Amino acid sequence: MAITSPFTTFQESGKKEIHLGQHVLAEFFECDPNILNSIDKVEKYMVDAALECGATIVQKCFHMFNPYGVSGVVIISESHLAIHTWPELGYAAVDLFTCGDKCDPKISYEFLKKKFNSKKATFSELKRGIIDEETLKVAEKPFELMQQFAD
Repeated sequence: MAITSPFTTFQESGKKEIHLGQHVLAEFFECDPNILNSIDKVEKYMVDAALECGATIVQKCFHMFNPYGVSGVVIISESHLAIHTWPELGYAAVDLFTCGDKCDPKISYEFLKKKFNSKKATFSELKRGIIDEETLKVAEKPFELMQQFAD
């Protein structure tokens, strides 16, 4: 069985490495609290973020907390986008996990940064499900950090 992936890299040893997914852990700071406390806006922007990166939406579920805050998830064929907001702090924590080559979670990150009116944002991008090319099995080791970004 041949395994191919658009996320193939070559390590220093020359050994091919393949991973199943990219997981962007994003933090948005100094956001508009009115947006972060609106279930309608948070849901719309998360759905739109999935569409912007080329994902296929399967299902969505969002919840408004009392007195404030929204949590939600957009399940996509390629994995998921999830969020929890703290409007009283102007902060949102977002997971953008995609598998395959159809969509790039960093596109969703940039989209949400703009829609939340975030004055500062950071992300860490992880490689998930690293495949050992010799055994063709998922290696039993932790994810690997691909990159981190702060602006």
